[in-house]
Amino acid sequence: MDIAPANVVEMMTSFKRFIGLNDVMAYLTMMCIRLLELHRILKETGSIFLHCDPTAGHYLKILLDTIFGKNNYRNEIIWHYRKWPSGHKQFQRNHDSIFFYSKTDSDERIFNKVDLMERTESTLKRFGKSKIISGYDNNGNRLPSQMDDEESSGVPRDDVWDIGRVPPIKQLFPTQKPELLLSRIIRASTNQNDVILDPFCGCGTSIIEANYLKRKWIGIDITHLAINLIKWRLKDIYSLEPKTDYKVIGEPEDLEGAKELASQNRYQFQWWALSLINARAYGDKKKGADTGIDGFIFFSDEEGIYKKIIIQIKSGNVSVKDIRDLGHVISREKAEMGIFITLELPTKPMIKEAVGAGYYRSLLTKKDYPKIQILTIEELFDDKKPNIPQSILSHKKAERPLMETHKLDL
Repeated sequence: MDIAPANVVEMMTSFKRFIGLNDVMAYLTMMCIRLLELHRILKETGSIFLHCDPTAGHYLKILLDTIFGKNNYRNEIIWHYRKWPSGHKQFQRNHDSIFFYSKTDSDERIFNKVDLMERTESTLKRFGKSKIISGYDNNGNRLPSQMDDEESSGVPRDDVWDIGRVPPIKQLFPTQKPELLLSRIIRASTNQNDVILDPFCGCGTSIIEANYLKRKWIGIDITHLAINLIKWRLKDIYSLEPKTDYKVIGEPEDLEGAKELASQNRYQFQWWALSLINARAYGDKKKGADTGIDGFIFFSDEEGIYKKIIIQIKSGNVSVKDIRDLGHVISREKAEMGIFITLELPTKPMIKEAVGAGYYRSLLTKKDYPKIQILTIEELFDDKKPNIPQSILSHKKAERPLMETHKLDL
């Protein structure tokens, strides 16, 4: 289907007249631009799934009809979940919508029946677990139902999915989606070796599931906080390394690029720098007070006991005071070690203060590790690594075997 640009302009103009100039209109404008581009690059056999909550879904449905065509609308999938009651003299809001559109109605369009549902109790009581075969004659009249001796595994899934949300205490990212939700979408609309694109990939659950299901993948996100987390999960779950197993486009590739990022946004610089040593970010610091902690690395050299390393990152001028402050944070947090990453070269007093902090003795390796270590961004570009016990990662999926990866751009 070819898009009629005039129709899109007319629809957006109508939205503007009705909604006015506000946050909702800004959001719809942003989405319109992206949906036009997603329609352009989508294969003729492909599909798009757009997740939204009920506050903007009705506007997005009209926008999708305009861009993809109302005849290519397939489903409004209701993602139903449970959460704590919110009151407010209304029914509890316990669902989000996922709009499912295809590029065309071609017979070659990919759609796989996945996760079959149990038959109704009345059907099972009448027919047991045998397949029920129904057909139509040449005039379109339904033929009498017959039973097949072959046992049936269920009936095709409907458009209401009861899948629990990721509990906030377990979330790696505020908008993290459950793995089953994204797995079902990927399995239904693609085959092995197909390409899936997530243009708002957040913490990368779609990428994790695509890789497990042997799909090729492309993920896009605007923040280095999200990209750092995705790299961390790919390392944790599949032992995949950037530059070796996949490409990351848009990150600094040299010292000048790092300085440019630091000058633009120091938080983005910090999140990016953490990924150079496989460290986890300490939340979104823009939303809270500065605790003197930018990230963590966890390790274990005693069975069942996890120990932590505090990470601090500085993009501006540094002095011996910064190393002393890190020492205080290590003591306060009862951490074993601290790593100080700096864009500028450390001063001699800083190096002396770090050496004076002493060593951490590993019970497992019987080795001593400097309690405070200073690393420059330039050294990290040269592949220098922190001198620490082997770190551990925590988002394990022991039930999932290591799968072949597909190298594409993140």
